[in-house]
Amino acid sequence: MPSSHWWRTAAIYEIYVRSFADGNGDGDGDLIGLRERLPYLRDLGVDAIWLTPFFRSPMVDGGYDVADYRDVDPLFGTLADFDAMLAAAHALDIRVIVDIVPNHTSSQHAWFTEALASPPGSLARDRYIFRPSAEEPPNDWESIFGGRAWTRTPDGEWYLHLFDPGQPDLNWDNADVRAEFESVLRFWLDRGVDGFRIDVAHGMVKEAGLPSVGHPQQIGLLGREPLPYFDQDGVHEIYRAWRKILDSYPGDRMAVAEAWASTPLRLARYVAPDELHQAFNFDFLAAPWSAAELRATIDACIEAADSVGAPTTWVLSNHDKARHVTRFGSPLIARAAALLMLALPGAVYLYQGEELGLPEVLDLPDDARQDPVWHRSGGTDPGRDGCRVPLPWDASLPAYGFSSTGRSWLPQPDWSSLAASSQQGVPSSFLELYRSALRLRRTFTGPLTWHPSPTDVLDFQRASLRCVVNLSPATVPLPAGDVLLTSGDLPGGELPPNTAVWLG
Repeated sequence: MPSSHWWRTAAIYEIYVRSFADGNGDGDGDLIGLRERLPYLRDLGVDAIWLTPFFRSPMVDGGYDVADYRDVDPLFGTLADFDAMLAAAHALDIRVIVDIVPNHTSSQHAWFTEALASPPGSLARDRYIFRPSAEEPPNDWESIFGGRAWTRTPDGEWYLHLFDPGQPDLNWDNADVRAEFESVLRFWLDRGVDGFRIDVAHGMVKEAGLPSVGHPQQIGLLGREPLPYFDQDGVHEIYRAWRKILDSYPGDRMAVAEAWASTPLRLARYVAPDELHQAFNFDFLAAPWSAAELRATIDACIEAADSVGAPTTWVLSNHDKARHVTRFGSPLIARAAALLMLALPGAVYLYQGEELGLPEVLDLPDDARQDPVWHRSGGTDPGRDGCRVPLPWDASLPAYGFSSTGRSWLPQPDWSSLAASSQQGVPSSFLELYRSALRLRRTFTGPLTWHPSPTDVLDFQRASLRCVVNLSPATVPLPAGDVLLTSGDLPGGELPPNTAVWLG
């Protein structure tokens, strides 16, 4: 397995472990099921997989509320199951990235249990962000999941939770916190993982004094304007320390930040040469299907990453966002967007099931929903369960082969035509489009150069390969070149609306 800067151009596949594959028939995805499906990922053509949290957790927020960072939750298996899965992945030349959650722990973590049992001002409470206050919270900060970001304890203090009350924020000014997470990183690196995805990488340090924002609806400012609890300069000292740990291990271990910043240049600070290797590019994910806006976003993100010598990353869907087939409103557009993304320089992240063209599940029964966003909003926000419905593997089996018993922790819609078995070997299918694109993608090298093009058409070159995407409502002439791959039909040798083509 070659190791030199593999992450700069990698195709990385996100696995929401609970919804990927169930190996023991209980209706929940697990590490055994994941190991059994690794050959599918090899054949798909990915370089690495990123696993959402599988650590011990009460599952208030799908595992992002961690009670023990050094053990596997029984829902997903055991440490031995993890080691077996990791060895099997490496045998197939697939690297493994695990999710680390450093902004907060579970309220059932031993540290927080100790904090609640300790008096105000104690060392145990200093590991978290407790503050005294009268009847009102210490400031106006809001939870990302809705409601205020503070919960009052019986002794009258308040603790901060930027997410659910079951996810108290850690105090990263505390030396115990910093030492603990450096130890956690080493624990998993010693087991052989190839890297980390850092959850809420922009959130660990809060502005001194915890000042109020001054107005409500603060989540609407995320990634657009400064907030006193996100993207503070102090996070970079933490990542410089983490980079030294990663560099001390062989095999080119890496880390990618889930970081929201107000500008591409502020995001680029996370991937300075002495900090992290990658940061997710949410500007691309959020961009509308518009040639002008996509080109501006692509140029800005490449320029910002180039300024610090880092690779860009590109993503269309993940476990927190509605699937892009539904966001774009069209499988045709989703296919074209996939070829656009996979032709860009840098690394790409694929979310499980996007290679099958899965849409967002919008009609889940209310009593099946488990996302805290749904519950904290009083049912006004459907939350993220719709993109987390278990995958359809085989149209002929119960639960589409997700579970041998036909059980599924979230109900699946009629996905018979979208199951992997239905798409296998069908040239026009999403699955075969992604397989072909991931194979050909390895031949796209070098920087991006734009060609002059009609309005609402994206046309760029990378070495000998060319990508053209028609976002206009009219058919446009197809440039000269051999057609290597297309997202749709090319009648009369022309490029129809909402279609992409790769030329050689």
